[in-house]
Amino acid sequence: MRTELIVLSHLRWDWVWQRPQQIVSRLSTNPFRRTWFVEEPMTPAGVEVPENRLASEEVDGITRVWLEIPEQGRHVGFFDEVLPDYIAQLPELVGPPQGERVVWIYTPLALEAALALQPTTLVYDVMDDLAAFKDAAPELVVRQRQALRRADVVFAGGRSLHRSVVKQGRTDAHLIPSGVSTSDYEDAALHRKPNTGRPAAGYVGVLDERLDLELIAELAAAAPEWDIRMIGPVIKIDPATLPQAPNIHYYGMQPYSALPGHMAELDVALMPFALNEATRSISPTKTLEYLAAGLPIVSTRVPDVVSDFGHVVDLQDDALGFAAACERLRGRAGAAVTRKVRQLLDRHDWNGIAAGMEEQLFTRSGIPTVPAAEEAAEATA
Repeated sequence: MRTELIVLSHLRWDWVWQRPQQIVSRLSTNPFRRTWFVEEPMTPAGVEVPENRLASEEVDGITRVWLEIPEQGRHVGFFDEVLPDYIAQLPELVGPPQGERVVWIYTPLALEAALALQPTTLVYDVMDDLAAFKDAAPELVVRQRQALRRADVVFAGGRSLHRSVVKQGRTDAHLIPSGVSTSDYEDAALHRKPNTGRPAAGYVGVLDERLDLELIAELAAAAPEWDIRMIGPVIKIDPATLPQAPNIHYYGMQPYSALPGHMAELDVALMPFALNEATRSISPTKTLEYLAAGLPIVSTRVPDVVSDFGHVVDLQDDALGFAAACERLRGRAGAAVTRKVRQLLDRHDWNGIAAGMEEQLFTRSGIPTVPAAEEAAEATA
């Protein structure tokens, strides 16, 4: 009998590679498990969709599922207008539970669709305070309370998020900070070439309302001899509002596999976050990725960065502080990882995080976890 993992996510599988993809890609490697990754609705390019219908494809060892809908001219997530379609069609697509079925949500808006799948274990992985984001659905606050009550297991992706979840009554929530795939970035640190041109400071990640755009503009003005590289897609903000200067460069969406190469060309990594409602509870995964790539980091005082990484990150409050820190840290990129950084990277390794989650969740079926399954295969080889 196989176990099942069905993940309902507000992030698409082929978008920026973040916590859901890092965890699910590891949990899906178990040969005794079928894994589904259910996404928000989308309209296929160049295809006329007469009615809402589920579509799916096999990719990276999972079954990716989404609802195809006619063009709406706006973003449509797991909102009330499409939930009935998921509730009606998803159970038919995946079939009734044949054993242990773990249903895992990343957005509380998908709660009713998750319950329709008859989970033996319902997981709510709180990776962001989605209600604090720009243009958030007004029902998110109520749905989060409902999801926290109904979930059998609750994970929180950062210290501030965990405190918030505990205050809402889930004192049994597990603090599982996001991690890093160190091996993906170490090659960038080992094979970086000496910079013989203009020094470069860069941000790698989504460009949205969490960034302090004024700070970025002022940094470019305060450090005209530095190139400021912004690497990532623009989401939920008007691209016309992005600061423009001769030394600010935008690279757009990049595949995950290309990120280490971009980091290898930086002298300093930036985390120029605004201090607002949207960043109050974030715990940026890029902190660990920057460290694994051998980059010194300058950041604003985001609460989780201060508490978890303040001893290895240069914390600054304004553009002049950022500019001075960049100059002070120049030449340190690619230096040998210190013992305290190595301890951080080892403690937050995605492989260990996923293995711990798997052991906790898939315990009732008697089916081996991934490490045990691999050992059995080796023993019979």
